[in-house]
Amino acid sequence: MRSAKRTGQTIGLLILAQVTAGPIVNFGLLRPITTPGFLANAVGSSLQLGVAVVVLFVTGALSIGIAVTAWPVFREYSPRMALSLLSLGVASFSVAAVENCSVMSMLSLSQAYAAADTADPGVFEALGVVVRAARRWAHVTNLLVGGGMIFIFYSILYRFALVPRALSAFGLAAALLHIAAVTMAFLGPYVFPLMIPLGVSYLAIALWLMAKGFDEGPHAPRPGAEGGAGLSGA
Repeated sequence: MRSAKRTGQTIGLLILAQVTAGPIVNFGLLRPITTPGFLANAVGSSLQLGVAVVVLFVTGALSIGIAVTAWPVFREYSPRMALSLLSLGVASFSVAAVENCSVMSMLSLSQAYAAADTADPGVFEALGVVVRAARRWAHVTNLLVGGGMIFIFYSILYRFALVPRALSAFGLAAALLHIAAVTMAFLGPYVFPLMIPLGVSYLAIALWLMAKGFDEGPHAPRPGAEGGAGLSGA
């Protein structure tokens, strides 16, 4: 089994890939469908949107990759928390797949709009409202599930002191702010500034893990602890 340090460094690389790809996709590649007039504009950016969907699938798969990579280490401390992380990783990928389907639906509608007689665009505009709303709610759900996964990740890091507790405590607070901001979307517009600290903390933990990995010091599980019992019975 790889050392905890090497495992942490690998996870740091995976997190950095997610942190880097997220803004590029959401604020760059997806702009043809996130700005007004997607019915007329998306058709001219089919390749760009296709690339965005592929990248979104990869970043979604990275959530599972993080949980799977962390599994050998985390399950020694708490099998239940390790399983929760893995479950949310799978759920995050699944919700990302739904969001990707909605992106492609918006592109397909734009292509149909361009190919049809637009003398009476009312039907297309009505459908546009529906598919855009479907993509928005899929995206909000994706953000919520992803925030929950990150909260569990930071909880494990904090509880078992696998990184400096100040760093994981900042991550926990940032994840809670993120979850609160996304939850607001179900009641009205979400407050984007509340989501910024999570991006900062996630980048910080990625850089720390790449440099230091997980702590292999005196916080390792002892025989008879929760993780040890779970490991022997696995």
